[in-house]
Amino acid sequence: MYDFEGDHGAPAAGASGAPHRALMLLELPRWTVEYGSSRLIDLAAGVLPDRDLGQGRPVLVLPGFSAHDKLTGRLRAHLAQRGWNVHGWGLGTNHGLTEKIVTGLPKRFADIAARYDEPVSIVGWSFGGVLARWLAHENPHQVRQVVCLGSPWRAEGERTRATGMFEKSKDKHGIVPNARAIIDQVRGPVPVPLTAVWSKTDGIVPWQGCTVDPSTDPIAENLEVLSSHVGMVANPLVLAAVVDRLRQDPAQWKPAS
Repeated sequence: MYDFEGDHGAPAAGASGAPHRALMLLELPRWTVEYGSSRLIDLAAGVLPDRDLGQGRPVLVLPGFSAHDKLTGRLRAHLAQRGWNVHGWGLGTNHGLTEKIVTGLPKRFADIAARYDEPVSIVGWSFGGVLARWLAHENPHQVRQVVCLGSPWRAEGERTRATGMFEKSKDKHGIVPNARAIIDQVRGPVPVPLTAVWSKTDGIVPWQGCTVDPSTDPIAENLEVLSSHVGMVANPLVLAAVVDRLRQDPAQWKPAS
């Protein structure tokens, strides 16, 4: 994420550092395979659709840093095909903790929440998962659950292959004065059921920074998958995990077996 300490690339104490460069270079070819595989699965599901899984419940999907709604289209289509009412964030490209996003995202969430007589689930990819945690902290009674996909929310995950992009974006697009306070807030236990999906073969963020500790956060769980970082919103294993967790009843929530 951001280089709040001004250390210009040095990992924070206890941090694992960015993933190996080889994993980063494999991101695009792996994404191609993951995307194609999930398309084939959904084409097959179109013949024998299981459209009652979501029961019309609302889901808000947040894109990762430097991404936008188009790049979460595969995930959103997969959920919509299975019966969820799925919403993109409608804020253009995710440039981080800018005034537009810090002001606009709560308004977008409030607008969606007002349409339904029930809490909204939030699925956040990468930095979008960090923002999902923030929304849950701010709106605990309106958020059903949170699913984070490769989201480096811990201090141990601060140094990623995208940290330089965050710093350039901060110079170009700005950052809110309370950005550090927001990050400190999201590092506390989330008050709703949370699933952290992560991969040891992630080529962009260190997986250690994406995990949760169920011993201190009892309504949070880890789900390890084999996936690239970019492919988190298209990988068939990840999509299956998201569907499974969104089906859970928060009143009877329990970790995946």
